[in-house]
Amino acid sequence: MGIALLSVGVFLGFKIDNYDTLASEEHKSIVGEIKDKQASKNKGIAISSQTTTSNNSDITQMTDDELRTIQLFEHAAPSTVFITTSDLRQNYYSMRVTETPRGSGTGFIWDTEGHIVTNFHVIEGGSRITVMLSDQTTYKAELVGYETSKDLAVLKIAAPIEKLIPIAVSASSDLRVGQSVYAIGNPFGLDQTLTTGVISALGREIESRNKRPIRDVIQTDAAINPGNSGGPLLNSSGKLIGVNTAIYSPSGAYAGIGFSIPSDVVKWIVPDLIRYGEVRRPLLGVELIPDQQHKEAGAMIKAVTPDSPAANVGLRGVRRMRNGNFAYGDIIKAINEKEVKSNNDLILCLEDYEPGQEIRVYFDREGERMETNLVLTSSIR
Repeated sequence: MGIALLSVGVFLGFKIDNYDTLASEEHKSIVGEIKDKQASKNKGIAISSQTTTSNNSDITQMTDDELRTIQLFEHAAPSTVFITTSDLRQNYYSMRVTETPRGSGTGFIWDTEGHIVTNFHVIEGGSRITVMLSDQTTYKAELVGYETSKDLAVLKIAAPIEKLIPIAVSASSDLRVGQSVYAIGNPFGLDQTLTTGVISALGREIESRNKRPIRDVIQTDAAINPGNSGGPLLNSSGKLIGVNTAIYSPSGAYAGIGFSIPSDVVKWIVPDLIRYGEVRRPLLGVELIPDQQHKEAGAMIKAVTPDSPAANVGLRGVRRMRNGNFAYGDIIKAINEKEVKSNNDLILCLEDYEPGQEIRVYFDREGERMETNLVLTSSIR
């Protein structure tokens, strides 16, 4: 039992009339909107006159919640895309190149420039990436950048601007357990699938592809299956609050526990990936000793990069004494009063800051507690 990464829609048409008896004006408005959409599109599944009468009655008897869900899906679905990857292989003898399917997943439109956000594990290892929009048109995608420690990637397609409908993004910092959520994705290749549920828990932790923890993850009971990876998790306003990334399951299939990367992390990662192709991280300028190689609580410095913030304030790494023995490097214990117990703690703590910000570092040196201020530099020069 463990964490599993999740790696031809039909539009049902309805004819709607005689809705003057609905319970609320909002209800009438939403039904009217559905009616207008159907009249303008004038397409869908043909319905006989006998079943039309029945469907008219069914539609007018829908609850306000049902109609809001319909409206939410119709507004968000055009922003959701189906992603497929394939491998290109060349025959050793004939030199012929063949393309074989590799996997599929979900993504969503970030902006009108054609940027698509998805999970890194959805596109990992693929030689060719294809994106299908909600209208079934397909485009070859270019990989712009990725961040394995957050399992996020950004693609770009050259689609007409009228087809690029960016998803609305909300904050994830004020979410509450019990809130309704909606997941749109392509489970098992079934595109444009909507599932609903609630936020089951907050502040969960899962492991990324490079074994670093992803913290503050959203747990939901909305059905998330293989193929949902990279798809949006929405609040009741239809805004993005998370990116579906994994399930907890003994079999690999949905078992009632799914995880989503919070939108606040997405808003931090994606702009850097678009601009730089990687995340612009704040750096101290130190190399750390693996936690398992020492017994001290904290992040022990192995070496200090020359001309780095750490070097400029005199932080020390491991060094050889005159007698030939090695002396511990400085052990970072806290950043701005936030305790550091391990290397991962330090890495995650630094994510709260930007290059150019000044921080206070608390560290132990030869058994003595010391502190210093330094200005963080950027991982991208």
